Amino acid sequence: MMLQNNTVEKLQEMKLGTMAKSFLEQMDNRAASDLSFEDRFAMLVDDEWTFRRNNLRDRLKRKANFEFPSASIEGIDYREDRNLDKSLITRLATCRYVDEHHNIILLGATGSGKTYLACAFGNKAAHNFYTVRYVRLPELLTELAMARAEGKYGKVLRQYRQTKLLILDEWLLYPLKEAEARDVLEVAESRYQKGSTIFCSQFDVGGWHQKIGESTLADAVCDRIVYESYNIVINGKESMRKIKGLKAET
Repeated sequence: MMLQNNTVEKLQEMKLGTMAKSFLEQMDNRAASDLSFEDRFAMLVDDEWTFRRNNLRDRLKRKANFEFPSASIEGIDYREDRNLDKSLITRLATCRYVDEHHNIILLGATGSGKTYLACAFGNKAAHNFYTVRYVRLPELLTELAMARAEGKYGKVLRQYRQTKLLILDEWLLYPLKEAEARDVLEVAESRYQKGSTIFCSQFDVGGWHQKIGESTLADAVCDRIVYESYNIVINGKESMRKIKGLKAET
């Protein structure tokens, strides 16, 4: 018993709490005594490994700061009028596009469900252990402006560059000022062929130049985004917020 307690204490001291708990359960389980040492040890390692992997998934999802934390690929509404390509969405859900550093452009009117779909992709990526961050473009631009004023611009830009999947909501909702356009170019350039980005926009790609402003900057931004992207256009006559709201009331 003393040896058993010492083993548990040492495991806990090494922050192997799940392994310690599993060890005690094995000691109280007569059936476990029929297993070989290798099998019993493998079970302890599996329990600790699974616990840590699940914790990592949870941390990645919390740090992503999703607008819809519970959004899932399984929860996507494929009603006919939305005209969603289920085969493409299923293929993108494998997250291979993240490994290949490709982007996704989600186009649709207000309330069409762009943000939900983006968060569903984001949750799938976090589940597969990719770092993810959700942010509205106006918030990103404010963060970069403040970072520049505080002398932290490079640090903040590096954080965005290192994120495997960045979700930019409200993309080009408003025309950009020149300084903002340059910040957008910095983000696009820093992530080009290094990370993947999901852009949620109400405006067709053809209208992005006008929103960005100065033609040279607009060309540079679009060149780093458009040709490496999968496009998904979400149709639908009714707002998904209204539809979901009606479902909640029934």
